[in-house]
Amino acid sequence: MMPENQRHPTGQEQSPALIQNSGQGKFEEIIIYDELRKQLEHVSLALFKELIRRLAWHKIDWRKLFLAGAVMSIAGITLPTFLLAYHRNSRFESPNGTMHLSKNLTEARLDKSHLVTSAPFVSLNSSIEAKESARVLRMRQNRRKTIDVLKVVHPPPRRSVPRHLQRYLQSLSSHEALLYAKREIKHAPLVENVGNDSYLYAPVFRNISIFKRSYELMEMILKVYIYRDGKKPIFHQPRLNGIYASEGWFMKLMEANREFVTKEPEKAHLFYLPYSSRQLELALYVRNSHNLRPLSKFLRDYVNMIASKYPFWNRTHGSDHFLVACHDWVQLSAFFFYHLLNMVIVWAVGAPAKQRTEPRLWCSGPFITTEHVELKDNAIKALCNADLKENFVAGKDVSLPETAIRIASKPLRNIGGGIRVSQRPILAFFAGKMHGRVRPKLLKHWLNKDADMRIYGPLSRRVSKNMSYVRHMKSSKYCICPMGYEVNSPRIVEAIYYECVPVIIADNFVLPLSEVLEWKAFSVTVAEIDIPKLKEILLAIPLKRYLQMLMNVKMVQKHFLWNPNPMRYDLFHMILHSIWYNRLNQIQIPQS
Repeated sequence: MMPENQRHPTGQEQSPALIQNSGQGKFEEIIIYDELRKQLEHVSLALFKELIRRLAWHKIDWRKLFLAGAVMSIAGITLPTFLLAYHRNSRFESPNGTMHLSKNLTEARLDKSHLVTSAPFVSLNSSIEAKESARVLRMRQNRRKTIDVLKVVHPPPRRSVPRHLQRYLQSLSSHEALLYAKREIKHAPLVENVGNDSYLYAPVFRNISIFKRSYELMEMILKVYIYRDGKKPIFHQPRLNGIYASEGWFMKLMEANREFVTKEPEKAHLFYLPYSSRQLELALYVRNSHNLRPLSKFLRDYVNMIASKYPFWNRTHGSDHFLVACHDWVQLSAFFFYHLLNMVIVWAVGAPAKQRTEPRLWCSGPFITTEHVELKDNAIKALCNADLKENFVAGKDVSLPETAIRIASKPLRNIGGGIRVSQRPILAFFAGKMHGRVRPKLLKHWLNKDADMRIYGPLSRRVSKNMSYVRHMKSSKYCICPMGYEVNSPRIVEAIYYECVPVIIADNFVLPLSEVLEWKAFSVTVAEIDIPKLKEILLAIPLKRYLQMLMNVKMVQKHFLWNPNPMRYDLFHMILHSIWYNRLNQIQIPQS
């Protein structure tokens, strides 16, 4: 490495020839200046002696004396300046930026001289540009500090499948292939490499061996047929932002997929109904009508059309068909309408006190599937509202993670970057709107009650000005995730994104991807009745246990990411695997 005085201001190393030329040019400038100074000294001394001699015996004319002194002073200043500037321009500047020696300088002088290396000449404009560049660089660095960039770790490549096994799988019918996969999963080999160096981190899975084998078989076998029927915007037009973005991202990536999608329905193991519940609501729901029946009838008619046009629905009565929907289906007006109606009915029949205070809603969750019996009972429904009390069947249906995507073009924005545990000043944090039965209770017990418990309603501008919502989550040990209108909440995935241990408060909630993930390894579940003891429950968790949960949050994070270009084991593949896995659960292996 070259020393600092041999570097160009741009940061590039100079060649030895350029350095030597630079030093020689600088030395020549010093010699010229010394010769000029000596000559001016001799001239000044001679003029001064002549002045004394002439004025010794004569009367002094002070006006002429001052005029002569001023002229000599000006000449002494300007003459060296112009001569030196001429030599600098003629001998130091060249089109290619190098510096050359003057021909007037003899080789003897160079031999006697000791060259001193120096940095090349930098103009005032160059220094200003350098300062401006440094300022811009500091601004970019500060911007990077506020917007965390996720470091993407790529998964290992797929294992190659032997040709004889490929030929065997291709010879099987779709049902026989599913039977083969279920037998293989039942006898899955034990996964030995479960350390930190493995991409799949065993502690966050219920059974890493079964998951790994099931996932490999999905990659080898699974083929999905997507019905092209249905017009936009309800069908084939995903919405990629907002709190219901999960269904849109899955639709987008599924329809663009070439690995699992087949154009030959006879070879398919699963059939996808590509509709958007959010688009259905926007297109057909009449605001303040409190009537969801037109939506359910529309979906019923669509399934009937599929069943009459193709033989595949009737072949299994819909058990190999699936839909992906993420919507509460209870708008503000509808919620209060049905809540009030149920309260009146329950009070009229004299129900017990517990039922009077917490009436069930008639129209929530997968209500729109109820008009078609086989769609409701047989089809696989991947739903955000995975409530066991609302027609969600664990083991058949899939709990869909609810992800809030703010910018569709940047689904991974701000992910990661949680600060050190020792520097997290907040024990627990929540901020959000007050709807549903749980959040008002949470604020009643903890709003402005404890400095360690930062529990707010909607985050005010005064609070967010000092610390944003995202920074609050990254600065908290625990992030409270209470249910809203329904049991699901986007805060669960947000907490994982921002590396904060989620605390889930939602009774009867089937946690997302719970077919394979071990949620108690990276989250805390608190019953709704235990909200008054929330701080006591969190403080009772040992530090060692908390640190392990935090580590598991960071390790499970990659399984909840919407990658614009899907990667193995990311959220798109994890949802598809859960659908595949639950389809296999419906297959019965013959006793023989």
